Amino acid sequence: MSTCTQWVDRGVIECKQWADRWTRRCQDWASNVRRACDEWKDEGYQACDRYEDQGYESCTGWSKSCDDWLPWPLDYICDAFEWVCKGWVWVSHWVCVAFVWVTHWVCKAWSYIIEWTCVAFFWVLEAVCTVWSWVAKWVCIAWDKTRCALVALGEVVLSAFGRKPRRRRRIQHVFVLMLENRSFDHFFGFTDIRGTDFETGAPTSIDNLLGKDPTNVDPADNSTVHTSHPADFALSAQDGDPGHEFEHVFEHLVGPGAVYDPSQPYPPIDNSGYVANYRNRGSANPAKCMACYDEQQLPIITTLAREFAICDQWFASMPGPTWPNRLFVHAASSAGLDNSPGTWDTVTTTLIDGYRFDNGNIYDRLEDKCLDWLVFEGDETPQVFSLSGMNFNALQGRFRNMEDFRSSVNDKLFPASYSFIEPDYGNIMPWTPEDFTCGTSQHPLDDVTRGERLIKEVYEAVRNSPHWESSMIVITHDENGGFFDHTVPPAAVHPGDSVTDNENVHVKFDFKQLGPRVPAVVISPWIARGTIDHRKHEHPTVIKTLRDLFSLGSLTERDRQANSLAPLLTLTAPRTDCPTTLPPVAESGWRCTSDAPDSDLGNNTGGLIGRERYDYEMRISEAMKKELKAREPEPGIRGFARIALRRYLSVAPIEKRDEILERFLRIDNSYDARIFIKDARDAIRLHKAEKPDRNEPWKRDRAPDPKVAS
Repeated sequence: MSTCTQWVDRGVIECKQWADRWTRRCQDWASNVRRACDEWKDEGYQACDRYEDQGYESCTGWSKSCDDWLPWPLDYICDAFEWVCKGWVWVSHWVCVAFVWVTHWVCKAWSYIIEWTCVAFFWVLEAVCTVWSWVAKWVCIAWDKTRCALVALGEVVLSAFGRKPRRRRRIQHVFVLMLENRSFDHFFGFTDIRGTDFETGAPTSIDNLLGKDPTNVDPADNSTVHTSHPADFALSAQDGDPGHEFEHVFEHLVGPGAVYDPSQPYPPIDNSGYVANYRNRGSANPAKCMACYDEQQLPIITTLAREFAICDQWFASMPGPTWPNRLFVHAASSAGLDNSPGTWDTVTTTLIDGYRFDNGNIYDRLEDKCLDWLVFEGDETPQVFSLSGMNFNALQGRFRNMEDFRSSVNDKLFPASYSFIEPDYGNIMPWTPEDFTCGTSQHPLDDVTRGERLIKEVYEAVRNSPHWESSMIVITHDENGGFFDHTVPPAAVHPGDSVTDNENVHVKFDFKQLGPRVPAVVISPWIARGTIDHRKHEHPTVIKTLRDLFSLGSLTERDRQANSLAPLLTLTAPRTDCPTTLPPVAESGWRCTSDAPDSDLGNNTGGLIGRERYDYEMRISEAMKKELKAREPEPGIRGFARIALRRYLSVAPIEKRDEILERFLRIDNSYDARIFIKDARDAIRLHKAEKPDRNEPWKRDRAPDPKVAS
């Protein structure tokens, strides 16, 4: 997408914000009317009661006057009149009460009808804006392709008339691999990495735990918990996943029992609540959030950190979970999303059409310059697909399977100036005892060496490709995943854009505080060996770097104030001593059945099993199914379900889309959400298999980008 599509997005955002304002006005008006109805009801009941009291008094007064006027025994007529009078008053009172009650509910029903009509009108208006944006984006795509073709043609014509070609950029390809949920200390706390300070040129070492002894307190017995090493390759189901939602990170940073108050500034940080939060979430071994890996456990990332540059002050962009932090790497903003995505009580434009940003995202800026980009996806639900417009980009072949990464970068015509690599987020199916296992994202419940293997594959593919000397690789993590880090995160500036959907706001965070440190390594043959960068970084550093390398426009205050990685390219010539292969991945002792090779006759993992084993596995499966049906979808599952919906709708036949959406909206438990994700993934795989090969669209429909100056 480009400035054209950014204009479309801005129009949709303004349309939605206008519709939201008027929807709130309708709702406020209806609430005021209902309050008035209640007040009228109370006043009506009081008037009925006053009428009743006055009626009884009048009946009694008339009866007494009658007694004084009529002689005995005719005064019995007066008593009878009093009873008839009071009976009439009693009936009149209840008729009055019934009239007030009916009028009250007619009044409220009228307010609800007007409110629902008003809300429905503006919901339809939002839907019309969204549909208009789909049409407008196709127009923008056609315009962008035409514009870029004319630019390329102009370069060819000018060169034919003798104009010298522009100087090649040193870096023409940037690859960003963002993994999951690990802190800097968790990876490098006890690894002694020494080198040269990027800014001063003096000998230095990374900011780690050597010579330090930070602690937390376990509330179960008030014992002191120290940082330790080594760490487990994978946390078990009994250990549990350390908390990393906004409220969990707040307790990690501020202290045990801390609760966020949006009306107050972010409190002072002492990193004292990690163990307490992990214990209170039910972990049997909360000290494991303080454990750190030895370098022998992570030989791949450690080797790269020593060979190239390591950034030891790279922080998550906000003290919270995966989703908002990943949005920051794409847009230098999360559009106000301050926690994991919520539930889906209603259909919203964000749910159907993805996250929009006031100033667009980095992919818009690249397309403004007619620069190609690609997403390499480890599975069928990459988080980047949650951005608005990514369904159109998928149709253009911009999403590629990770299995094709090596062959893609080895193509001499590989055009992507920017490649974002999404890992495989692992198993989320309900018949397994643990979530997110057997992926490559380095999720805490998964074997960390599987992510190491992905890093090794990415590096070696680029290192041995024709594009190595013009490449930069950035490897980082989205957030700390609940693992301890001793460095106090600094304050941050607000991105300066707006909340584009009210459903993004969960805790009313002001985005003026960064989250804990995460690992970050920068790789290029133009970077001196042993470089250590102590400058402050966060995820918009990626955007600032792309801006500097490719002369792109800024997005928000975050990327405008971020430090760039481009200055790390200090060498005057590319290095020739960079390793072509990395050491073997450490032996963790863990295996996945999916790793077993297929034989010529079929999958070796299939075959007969004994009845006792079958019955046991069925009991486990049913117990897991029952447990998942009893709980709401977890935050991570909610996020993946949203991506699955968007991608499922993009590949499904038109006549099936309403059925898919209705099924999604009926999801009310974790089991159904996971089954929906599974079915979506299966449909996406089938769609990919049925479509023509999109692996090399640049060979079919466009020429290589012109060589321009850095």
